[in-house]
Amino acid sequence: MSDGTPADLFFDAAIGLLQRVRDEEAETIAAAGVLLADTVTAGGRLFAFGAGHSSLAAQDVVYRAGGLALMNLLAAPGLVGVDVMPATLGSRLERVDGLATAVLDTSPLRAGDALVIISLSGRNALPVEMAVSARDRGAKVIGVTSVAYATETTSRHASGTYLKDHCDIVLDSKIAVGDAELTLDTIPAPFAPASTVVTSALLQAVLATTAATLADRGTEPPLLRSGNVDGGHEWNARVFEQYHDRIFYQH
Repeated sequence: MSDGTPADLFFDAAIGLLQRVRDEEAETIAAAGVLLADTVTAGGRLFAFGAGHSSLAAQDVVYRAGGLALMNLLAAPGLVGVDVMPATLGSRLERVDGLATAVLDTSPLRAGDALVIISLSGRNALPVEMAVSARDRGAKVIGVTSVAYATETTSRHASGTYLKDHCDIVLDSKIAVGDAELTLDTIPAPFAPASTVVTSALLQAVLATTAATLADRGTEPPLLRSGNVDGGHEWNARVFEQYHDRIFYQH
């Protein structure tokens, strides 16, 4: 590790990744934003899914100030963050065949909707099956993953494929295999993951594009305001009422 504090080096690494994503994924970010805008315009619903730490980026775009009110979290027990005990069970569940189909069978997802699937490695059975099953139902799928994993790891899905192989649009987070940006001679393992920072930024860039695209088409984007500013709750109540049939986290 070169000169600089670990904190400085981590910020440098994260900023470098963000710059790469901004420059190299500009076209796919724009395409994903338009796909979501098209879905909203056509009356479709929006969903985000991630397992384990990948769920953090999915949660980041659901029911938040400045965010699109129509983004719903597609959740399943044991898969949202590290809330399950033991936490290692979540990793095991990602490898279970049939689980993704069961989740979709009991979800509101239908033809004409859009689903954002976040999986850093994209190699486990769950995200692959989720993408395949969602598209079989007529939904559009946006995958957010590190494409590098597909060339440096083996798939854990029976088909031998990865999340990236079953998406309408793929957003590459550029995260290196192992998700650790720093090394130090005195520490035996690489450390300091940046996938959450980069993936969250990717998704916020997509949703910013969606909002601007809707506005350009003459549609007021259904955005939420902070409940901690005057008038925020009243604003949100109006949005919830207008789009009540497409917002599931209130039910």
